[in-house]
Amino acid sequence: MDYVIAFIIGGLFCLIGQILIDKTTLTPARILVSYVVTGVALTALQLYQPIVDFAGAGATVPLTGFGYSLAKGVKEAVDTHGFLGIFMGGLKATAGGITAAVITGLLASLIFKARDKS
Repeated sequence: MDYVIAFIIGGLFCLIGQILIDKTTLTPARILVSYVVTGVALTALQLYQPIVDFAGAGATVPLTGFGYSLAKGVKEAVDTHGFLGIFMGGLKATAGGITAAVITGLLASLIFKARDKS
């Protein structure tokens, strides 16, 4: 049942993103950034943790989950290191995801030839 709940909640996040792409003039990049910021904001308001507890990977894998990880990392680092935790907590908590994105982007740039859409 955990897999079904994760699939449904993650699918709802994707559905909302697709609706935003289809029905608004927002660019995909702005939608992605808004997802991360929404994850940070909901975490700061302590509203995202119950979603994570309920949906598991369905809430932590989408970009809102990246925002959640950033905010959670900053909070933990501030608790242990004080003011300096603001600068190091988010990167420490999301280093694996950032590294994976950079390496995947590098590999894609080496494998595929970039070209203009026109």
